Parts: sequence; C-alpha cells; structure tokens
Amino acid sequence: MQERQSIHGSWASRWTFILAATGSSVGLGNIWKFPYITGENGGGAFVLVYLACIAAVGIPIFMAEVVVGRRGRQSPIHSMRDVALEAGRDPRWSWLGWMGALAGFMIFAFYSVVSGWVLAYVFHTLNGTFNGAGSEAVGAVFDGMLGDPTTLTLWHTIFVAMVMVVLSRGISKGLEQAIRIMMPSLFVLVLLLLMYALTTGSFGRGVEFLFAADFSKLSWNSVLVALGHAFFTLSLGMGAMMVYGSYMPKNASIAGTAMIVAGLDTLVALAAGMAIFPLVFANQLDPGAGPGLMFVTLPVAFGGMPGGQVFGFLFFLMVSIAAWSSAVSLMEPAVAWMVERFPVSRNQACLVLGAGGWVLGLGALASFNIGADWLLFGMNFFDFLDFVTANLLLPLGGLLTALFVGWWLPARISRDEMSRDNAAGYSLWLLLVRFIAPVAVLVVFVANLYSKFAA
Repeated sequence: MQERQSIHGSWASRWTFILAATGSSVGLGNIWKFPYITGENGGGAFVLVYLACIAAVGIPIFMAEVVVGRRGRQSPIHSMRDVALEAGRDPRWSWLGWMGALAGFMIFAFYSVVSGWVLAYVFHTLNGTFNGAGSEAVGAVFDGMLGDPTTLTLWHTIFVAMVMVVLSRGISKGLEQAIRIMMPSLFVLVLLLLMYALTTGSFGRGVEFLFAADFSKLSWNSVLVALGHAFFTLSLGMGAMMVYGSYMPKNASIAGTAMIVAGLDTLVALAAGMAIFPLVFANQLDPGAGPGLMFVTLPVAFGGMPGGQVFGFLFFLMVSIAAWSSAVSLMEPAVAWMVERFPVSRNQACLVLGAGGWVLGLGALASFNIGADWLLFGMNFFDFLDFVTANLLLPLGGLLTALFVGWWLPARISRDEMSRDNAAGYSLWLLLVRFIAPVAVLVVFVANLYSKFAA
C-alpha cells in the first residue's frame, strides 16, 4: 500500500522524535516520585525489578503505540480507525483513540495545576522567599498558596498558555523547536544540580539510598509499584506516543528508538534522585516525604545551604521544563484530531481545547480551597480526575493497545513498520506484547482497583 502522509508534518529526524518522546516521558513523577519509590523499595534491588518491567511491559507497549501511529499518520482516533480498517477489523477500535485523547485532556487539567505550583516556586526561589526558612515557614507558604484560588488560577493560566503557544505553532515551528531547546536545557540543569549535590558532603549517602540493593525491602507490592511506574513513566495509554509516532520518519527503527527513550527516561529519573537526596540528607530532612518532598522539604534544604537560592531556582526551572514538555504531549492527540475533523486551524483548535482544559483545571484547583467539600464518589475533583485517568483510562488504553497490535493486527502490517528491526527482535517483541505485557497491565489494573475499594 502507498504510505500515508501526515497533514500535520513530521519530525526532522529520528533524534527529534527521541527528544520529543523523552520530553513526554520525563515529567513531575520522574523528579520526585521515582527517586522516592526507589529508595523505599530496596534501592538497587528495586531498580533491577523496574528495568525488567520497562523491558517486558513499557517498551513493548511503547512500540505498539508507535506502530499504529506511524501506520495511520493521523491523530490516535483516526489512526486506530484506519489501521483497523486496513487490518479488516471493526472501525470502532477508534474508541481506543478516543480513550487516550480523553485521558490526556483530563490529565492536562490537573497536571497544569500542579505545574503552576512549580512555576510559582521558580519565582519564590528567585526572590529568596525560602532563604533561611524552616519547614514550618515553607509549609506555610505552600499551604497559603493552595488556599488561595486566585493565586492558583494565575499560575494555572500561565502554564496553560505556555503549552498552547507551543502547540499552536505546529510540528516544525512549535513542538520541534521547543523540544530542541527544552530537552538539552533539562539535561544541562540535571548535570548542574548533580555537581552541586557533590558539594554537600552527603553525596555518598544519597547514592547509597538510591542504589544499595536491599532485597529484604522487596515485596509483591514493590513489584506492583515497579510495574505501574514502568507503564506510566513512558506516557503510555494516552495516545501521546501514538500521535508522536505518526510524525516519525519511516526509516527510523522503532525498537532502537524505544530503547533509547526508555533509557533516557530512567537516566534522568536516577540523576534527579542523585541530585535531590544528598541535599535532603545534608540537612537532616525526611527522604520519605512523598509529594511534600518537592514543595516543602527541598525548599528548606536550598534555603539553608550556600548557593541554595541559585540552585533552588535552577531546580524548579528544571522541573518546570519537564512539566512543560510532558504537558504538550498530553494535548497534542486532541489538537491533531480537531484539526483533522473540523475546518479549523491549529490556533483555533488550541484556543478551544486550551479553554476547555483551563476550565476543567479550575475545578481541580478548587479542590484545595473553596471546592474541598465538592465530592464525586467520595473524592474531591482533583483526586477524581487522577483516579479515573491513572486507574481506569490509562491501563485500559495500554491493555487494549497491546491486545489489538498483538492479536488483531496482521503480522504483515507490524512487520512492515518494523522492517528495520531484526527478525529475532520482532519475534521477542511479539511474544511480549501478546502475552507478558497484557497480563502485567491487567494485574496492576486489578490490584490498584482492589486496593482503592478494599480500603
């Protein structure tokens, strides 16, 4: 068949796609969640389990999404429909694309709220707000911000506008140019913070916390945590890799690209941990502070150290870049679909979808102040959006993608898209995407629902 061409354009090179996919994968979770769960679940022992999960679950589903995206050359919704028709399957598989686009849109609504907190902290550290501040003072700043809907709305609005400006400029002038600036900047900032961590006197202790293999801390729950994070860290199940794959050059190796992206994502997460935990230990702070690690514990550390104001500013700038690049990929599936479906420009699509995401985000930010008592199924609106996406839409999307590509998509199509990969590698991928990945995702899906409702 004649190769389809995307109306949106294409990445200039394979490496541009790698940077874009890495930008999508590296987000807020990499900066605080991955280092934290690594330290709490056996350090190096957990890293080994996590890498096995990335190899057996994350990379195969990543490749499956790219196969469909590159074959369809459209938004996830239309790519799923057209690839299903080419395979002689029911075009209602397009609902899988709808599920991903909806998940990305919903995640963007509350992700932009948290990213707004990060932007606020960029300016707090720049202004010296945390210089010499203790945990109570920093906690008061954070609580005061959460309790002020006007302040939260301001930062939420700024972040939404940042994302939509990039998306409105298209593939080559928007996404591509932004990624070429954001990702190298992110890598440089990680290295600068690592160098700063070396001066704390607690670098060895931080590295030990992350990498010392304590197999006694490994449990069945540790495996579930590793499986869950391996799936979510690569932005799977939300159509992001499918739409980015639709802009991928035909001559690029899908398997090789997937492994590089997974490697860079893991490398950034571990490097962030090596930068963060020496600061925490040097200031006798709690490394198990969870979400509070970023917004309370670390500002205390930066505020009490020589040069802390500068490096605190660089840290939150790094996190904001990571959040920005991830958020762009959350909305691209919906933007691409709207341009394909209606006679509108990217500017108009971004205006409509950005406004919708902004309004939904208002409900999420209200969960911390005026809307704290607005409950859906016993959850505030922020937690409800998080639960529906993380526990329902994303795992179902990943599971159905693996089943479709592994069982319903004829081998001639997937072989054609992966023609640059060797036969043994293709056979291994097919084994993983047919059997291992679906079972693993299903286990995480059921376990998360059980833990939620059993409690």
